[in-house]
Amino acid sequence: MFVANHVRAIPRSGIREFFEVVQNTAGVISLGVGEPDFPTPWHIREAAIYALERGRTSYTSNLGLLKLRESISRYVEATFKLSYRAESEILVTVGVSEALDIALRAVLNPGDEVLFHEPCYVSYAPSVALAHGVAKPVECLVENGFAVTAEAIERAVTHRSKVLMLNFPTNPTGGTMSRAELEKVAAVAVRHNLLVITDEIYSELTFEGEHVSIATFPGMVERTIFLHGFSKAYAMTGFRIGYACGPAELVEAMMRIHQYSMLCASIISQEAAFEALERGGPDTAEMKEHYRMRRNYIVKAFNDMGLPCHLPRGSFYAFPCIREFGLSSKEFAVRLLREHQVACVPGSAFGASGEGFLRCCFSTALDQIQVATERMNKFLQSLREDRG
Repeated sequence: MFVANHVRAIPRSGIREFFEVVQNTAGVISLGVGEPDFPTPWHIREAAIYALERGRTSYTSNLGLLKLRESISRYVEATFKLSYRAESEILVTVGVSEALDIALRAVLNPGDEVLFHEPCYVSYAPSVALAHGVAKPVECLVENGFAVTAEAIERAVTHRSKVLMLNFPTNPTGGTMSRAELEKVAAVAVRHNLLVITDEIYSELTFEGEHVSIATFPGMVERTIFLHGFSKAYAMTGFRIGYACGPAELVEAMMRIHQYSMLCASIISQEAAFEALERGGPDTAEMKEHYRMRRNYIVKAFNDMGLPCHLPRGSFYAFPCIREFGLSSKEFAVRLLREHQVACVPGSAFGASGEGFLRCCFSTALDQIQVATERMNKFLQSLREDRG
């Protein structure tokens, strides 16, 4: 009876709930949790070890180590063509998840609407609810490669709409946005005076075409909070380190929340992140090529077995369609796990638009992906035989 109503209404993560079942199933090959199977590159781990050996165990500035913010500033300018001042427009956070949370809490008043494309990462709608906002999903279609259209956003806008959240390349679909598509979305944001929060954590894992940040379009940098981090490209999930860039007024507002909740990100993780930015390029490129090979294999395998699957242009997720079998995505995933020991995440975990699909993460070793797809093919054959 003591739990707040808005917290009581939040569901448990569909990913974590499903993987509690996985934990109790022997011999499972997991295509589930979105985490690189590579260890953090040695020179980055060594930087963390060296920081400990030097006694670097203190607090840092609430904003983060200045040298790291300066490195982030250089990286973002070189990679995304965006210019941010290290002293006042960059905040180091405990992963991108914290950055998203405090960005929403910093800008939303109760009842403000947040538009976001769906299927989407599981935390988006709950994060909006925790900030007392109203979550409004905008459906993305497989026919469009799971890109969001400006027209769909325009139809969803009301007088209460304040924020548009974007995540490209997208978890769970691997969808990306072309420059032309993104320019139209930027025009909608300007026309309706929307603040944009763009989560670009998978940007380095873009396989085809260029990655473009919406903040680069005219009139956008002043209305955009740019979120990024180290978990995916540098295989640093456990370091829990991310950052937010934006107008000084918005970064200051986010910092005020950050200082009373997290205070600062771990100095050891910040030292490791500095090393990643300064000397981590070759590691990222090598991991990306492994993901590309795995992507090509798994998508071909799905299509060959009769599971329609678009080619994800970014991230490390495939999103095959399972509608043929008349099962909910959760029923399909649970049976696949129990009968053939392959773990994938039901598409419904990523919103109503994800129903009828399955998220399969190809950050697993290729030999494991090969075995997993063979098992999945046997499962599909049994389902088809049951239907006669």
